Amino acid sequence: MAKQQTPLKEKQAAPVQAKQTAALTPFIFDRTNYLIMIGGVVVILIGFMLMSGGATTDPNVFPKEELYSFRRITLAPIVVMLGFGIEILAILKRPKE
Repeated sequence: MAKQQTPLKEKQAAPVQAKQTAALTPFIFDRTNYLIMIGGVVVILIGFMLMSGGATTDPNVFPKEELYSFRRITLAPIVVMLGFGIEILAILKRPKE
């Protein structure tokens, strides 16, 4: 009783077919998703730049008006959170098919 052997081509066909389907798989995000993500990163960076500053040359001086200004305490965190919201929007946006 001889064993039936499968042809060599059938065994090799599966990996080649897997590579072809991987090559045909589209990207998860579209160009617009990436552009929105870049915009979100820019908004986040602007928010962090708004938070910066307030340094003094004298360590004994604590300028409360400068450190606790509207720009640093209120505006900058809102801008950063807006940037994170834009990032979430960019991730959840479905690409056009």
